[in-house]
Amino acid sequence: MKDIVDIDVIIDEKYRDLLVKLYADKHDSRVDNIVYAIENAAHSDTSPVAAYDGGKLIFMPQREIFRIQVVNRRVMVETNEASFESKTALSALEEQLDDSRFFRISQSEIINLYHVKSFDFSVSGTITVLFDNGKESWVSRRRVKALKDLLNRV
Repeated sequence: MKDIVDIDVIIDEKYRDLLVKLYADKHDSRVDNIVYAIENAAHSDTSPVAAYDGGKLIFMPQREIFRIQVVNRRVMVETNEASFESKTALSALEEQLDDSRFFRISQSEIINLYHVKSFDFSVSGTITVLFDNGKESWVSRRRVKALKDLLNRV
């Protein structure tokens, strides 16, 4: 195994968005590191979200956030590992977040579409959101149409 990664760059006008394909014989830490580096480069213009872990201020990359929601009048930023409190209003966070990655599903919740495992449309008039970490949420009725429009564009 060599330490150098072979990279082919192909410039073609038919690709409006960047497309990266990674070929490997197995999924290992090298693959994860490359994916992480590409995500960092692609989203380098997105600012991290400031939140508190007890008395400690931390800055978390947007890609690590599953959802941001208001719970008992406190704005909570949820990752796969834990929830952290933010002093920033939900509406201000919404403006700060990457709008290609995040979607507001209700008055009190914003989700990271990259961490959604599935959307369940089986209950009439509502959509259940199932996240990669097994947690669930629900899209408010007033946001159902906007979400369906977004999903139809994908």
